[in-house]
Amino acid sequence: MMELNRKLEILADAAKYDASCASSGAAKKDSRGSTGVGSTGGMGICHSFTPDGRCVSLLKVLLTNVCLYDCHYCINRRSSNVQRARFTPEEVVKLTLDFYKRNYIEGLFLSSGIVRNADFTMEQVIEVARQLREVHQFRGYIHLKTIPEASQELIEKAGWYADRISINIELPTQAGLDKLAPEKNLKNTTQAMGGIRRRIEETVAAKKEAQQVRNRPRAAAPVFATGQSTQMLVGADSSDDALVLTRADELYRDYRLRRVYYSGFSPIPEPSVLLPIKAPPLVREHRLYQADWLLRFYGFNVREIVPVAHPHLDLELDPKLSWALRNRDVFPVDVNRASREMLWRIPGLGTMNVARILAARRHGRLHLADLLRMGIRLKKIMPFIIAADHVPRASLLEGDQLRQRFLPAPKQMELNFHNPPPATPEDALMARSGQL
Repeated sequence: MMELNRKLEILADAAKYDASCASSGAAKKDSRGSTGVGSTGGMGICHSFTPDGRCVSLLKVLLTNVCLYDCHYCINRRSSNVQRARFTPEEVVKLTLDFYKRNYIEGLFLSSGIVRNADFTMEQVIEVARQLREVHQFRGYIHLKTIPEASQELIEKAGWYADRISINIELPTQAGLDKLAPEKNLKNTTQAMGGIRRRIEETVAAKKEAQQVRNRPRAAAPVFATGQSTQMLVGADSSDDALVLTRADELYRDYRLRRVYYSGFSPIPEPSVLLPIKAPPLVREHRLYQADWLLRFYGFNVREIVPVAHPHLDLELDPKLSWALRNRDVFPVDVNRASREMLWRIPGLGTMNVARILAARRHGRLHLADLLRMGIRLKKIMPFIIAADHVPRASLLEGDQLRQRFLPAPKQMELNFHNPPPATPEDALMARSGQL
């Protein structure tokens, strides 16, 4: 019988490909060379975030890497030549409690390959959470990966034990799934997401109603998961960024997902001939997250970020800056008069800085020095704004010079021990303010 530690080594390593539980970003180590439980790649400790913003350490592990499915991009696919292992629910419970008591973790992220069928696997995953909650009174964070092909009743049952649940959509189109994951169906996934959304909304409504009733007994009541998330692979099929973001936007609007995670395809041992040979550039994943932020918090729509003529994100510039360069006619924007929504569209301004600008300009017109004191990087915003003491040159928004200004600088081969003299009024202002 395989030792528990060896099972952990295999199944924690197999879980690292799931990005729908945010990783700490620590250096990844191959599980074969790892001896400690702190390795995000080797022994399954990762970090995620609770609904109130707290960062928690989680045991991230698979119940088993045995799987009936043969998804071409998955290291644990049926035809993959990897060592297999399988936990019992009791073993996962023991590991979680042992790690928790030693203060290694604050919760559990549990996923699984498909054994026997989707319902049987889902029952095993739920049993882990049930034992933790009901038998051991575990009140730590639990994130369960659900299986879209499982019955809706089981998926809902998982939600009563978990703080967060997720269903991976994997690829943005059914055509992509038909080619690379023939056992998976996009309709099943979205139907399951719809059921989870309805249950979450019902729970929130019931909670609000209970809060409005005075002198209501405060007996502990079960609470359904506070949200759901998903993961999409990037670069495994021919889907462009417009397709990926269109699907993400639909998931946010129609199913109220908390997060869509983007995971760059990583070549696996003995790959299928249907897969690309190389992984996509890592910066593509980064740009998708930046674009995702614009969709969720800055009022952009997909076609503004990736127009029909440019279905892929610019890898050299962030999406907001790329949009601004394509829409120079709306600039410059007066920071003393523009609406919140227009201020959000200025490259270099985040929502917190916009809130500071709106609060400060009620007491007087803002100058560049005022913006600098707010911690705003002037070099990025100056071509796009008007302030009380600043109007950009008309020629600055024309031609290719502006794009060249923001392109990443080439790596320097030697050190420069002296600051060059300020070349522009902006540089002089920043130098006087101690920023250069």
